[in-house]
Amino acid sequence: MIIRRATVNDMDGINNLLLQVLMVHHNGRPDLFKPNAKKYTDEELTDIINDDKRPIFVAADDSDKILGYAFCVHTKHINDNILTDIDTLYIDDICIDESSRGMHVGTKIYEYVKAYAKESGCYNITLNVWSCNPTAISFYESLGLKPYKIGMEQLL
Repeated sequence: MIIRRATVNDMDGINNLLLQVLMVHHNGRPDLFKPNAKKYTDEELTDIINDDKRPIFVAADDSDKILGYAFCVHTKHINDNILTDIDTLYIDDICIDESSRGMHVGTKIYEYVKAYAKESGCYNITLNVWSCNPTAISFYESLGLKPYKIGMEQLL
């Protein structure tokens, strides 16, 4: 397995994983997530792949099948009234192919992202996780991530 920056040639594999993660969210919160929807158009995905401020990293097997990905976004709040000017690498989305789970693909992708963030001079890595996905929460905690803010809701 190799972990590398995504290219436009990876779009089919990435789209397959985007559907898988969407269905996890749809199954957990069908009131919020549509089934079988596409998060990005191919044009939007191409733009993201080519944007150095929003790198996507993929894990690929020997035949170049995409086993997982991490969508990342560089963020910085310059001259904000209350926030410091730290560089943050936000993981917008992470998914491991259903057939590759339990093989430490997610851990290896996260470690790659972490090394990239350190090399890029980032202060921290952040991500959001839906409470309807306890498996993901446990996975992130096993990597050493800790909650730093909590979103709450009340259905009406």
